[in-house]
Amino acid sequence: MAGSRESDFHPNHSTRSGTLHHVEINVSNRQRSVEFWGWLLGYLGYKPYQNWVEGRSWCKGETYVVLVQTESDYFEPHYQRKRTGLNHLAFHAASRQQVDELADLLRTRGTHVLYEDRHPYAGGAEHYAVFFEDPDRLKIEVVAP
Repeated sequence: MAGSRESDFHPNHSTRSGTLHHVEINVSNRQRSVEFWGWLLGYLGYKPYQNWVEGRSWCKGETYVVLVQTESDYFEPHYQRKRTGLNHLAFHAASRQQVDELADLLRTRGTHVLYEDRHPYAGGAEHYAVFFEDPDRLKIEVVAP
């Protein structure tokens, strides 16, 4: 509707309405994924939140990320982002400098930076970001403002 504001449709919604509460990711190897995601989320300002035999979580503000060990009956088929379902997760970076620093740290850690030939503009001329994969090949993007 032309000229309408979002608040005209949902006047009782708080500013957090519609924001992500949490993301839960099933992983093939809890230990390997906790090491990878713990480092990345810590770098992005998340703090350890919960820890139990099958899983681990980190939170930042009111959002948290959860990793849960996949049950062995569900290992096949392996995750593939091009199938129907989740393609990737994108996080905000504080700055272009943080994107550059993260890309260097990922390379140092042996994590493959995707689209290296177009980095940091793989998302387009106005989109400054680094793209990479977690141990199960879930694509992750960290985008500068």
